[in-house]
Amino acid sequence: MRRAILLAATAMLGGCQLAPPHERPALPTAGGYPAAYAGDVTLGVRATEIGWRDFFADPRLDQLVDAALERNRDLAVSVAQIEEARGQYRIQDSARLPQLGATADATRSRVPGADLGVPGAGAITANRYSIGVGVTGFELDFWGRVRNLSEAARSEYLATIQAERAFRLALIRDVASTYFAAREAEERIALAEATVKSRQEGLRIARRRLDAGVTSALDFRQAESLLTQAETELAAVRLSKAQSDNFLTVLTGGPIAEPLPAALPLAQQKSGPTIAAGLPSDLMVTRPDVLAAEERLRAARANIGAARAAFFPSISLTGSAGFASSELDGLFGGDSFTWSFGPSISLPIFDWGERQGNLTVARARENIAVATYERTVQGAFQEVADALAGRRFLADQVAAQQRAVEAQRAIANLARIRYREGVANYLEVLDAERNLFAAEQALISVRRSELDNLVSLYVALGGGLNETAAVPLQ
Repeated sequence: MRRAILLAATAMLGGCQLAPPHERPALPTAGGYPAAYAGDVTLGVRATEIGWRDFFADPRLDQLVDAALERNRDLAVSVAQIEEARGQYRIQDSARLPQLGATADATRSRVPGADLGVPGAGAITANRYSIGVGVTGFELDFWGRVRNLSEAARSEYLATIQAERAFRLALIRDVASTYFAAREAEERIALAEATVKSRQEGLRIARRRLDAGVTSALDFRQAESLLTQAETELAAVRLSKAQSDNFLTVLTGGPIAEPLPAALPLAQQKSGPTIAAGLPSDLMVTRPDVLAAEERLRAARANIGAARAAFFPSISLTGSAGFASSELDGLFGGDSFTWSFGPSISLPIFDWGERQGNLTVARARENIAVATYERTVQGAFQEVADALAGRRFLADQVAAQQRAVEAQRAIANLARIRYREGVANYLEVLDAERNLFAAEQALISVRRSELDNLVSLYVALGGGLNETAAVPLQ
């Protein structure tokens, strides 16, 4: 009867859970995205169902992303941190089971007979051989301290996995954004070079007209200023192109030896499937950074359980079994078997507030983890909302800028005709040429901004973890 009561009490104590139960905090954002620009959130394909090779239309960009995922040094650090966290978890989890060790020793000793209570016997020489296995200091986890520490280590390990996935998505976004910046610079360089060539010809004509006395020096200087404007812009975009290429080299882990496929112009980059926005609650299960924050919250709550368990007695068990003999030949004889076991208990009495301080720290870290989780969800909501607004309004901006370029081109043609016919002065041509050049540059920039925004939307919704879609996209 006593044994049954003892076993029942042990089972109840073993089931103690002093950590607060984990509950996912309520969604700290609105239940839906703003209807003014979100549109139908169910229209399209979920970002998590679109592989990044299916999302990007440019084969050169695909090859750059593939190289970055394989060779990026920061990503290698994130992967190594997963291995580190896995090792820490295995170390902590091993404390839940007794550690068995084997020992073997042989000693030969010489003791005076008087010390053994045998006067006049002279010195006695003796041998002793022993071999056995034992458990040292195995904690009986009645209060769940070891279990909670193991759970905290496991959650930190899972958080590290999610952090690596979040970095992987950020890397894909950075490679795409930098690549689009390089493509923008190339197109602006081509535009600036064509403009420089055209304005050099205009300056040549202005020089001949000045020499012939047809126009004044003012017209010539105005034509010269047009040329210097284009040359200045050309130098600036060449610098931007070099910087983008250098950053792209870092992101991809170094130069790529094999020849890259031909690049697509910015106007042909937007050919992927339409992305469905879904609901904000979806972010709690699709965004790796949100999942990582939740795992860290689990770890913080498990640490509270470990801190509470420190207020209760710690019971450890030590035991051993083996063979011992004074003769090596008789080491494994029937009478040489030995064993011992016994528990030890440590009961905290006075520690001058140390355990209470540890519990206060654990509770504070839980509050920090809750706030961090909620802020992470809010940040994810903002990123998606911003990208949805960009998808709605940047498309309008591109269309409007295309009409502006057409209008400015017509104005520039009319200004040149009026100048040749003597109806207008060269200042009118100067303004028209400057406005056209600025409008063409702005169109290239806004196209790049639209592409950047689409990639941001794709990543913000958790897309990019898969290379290709599990089910072929229609």
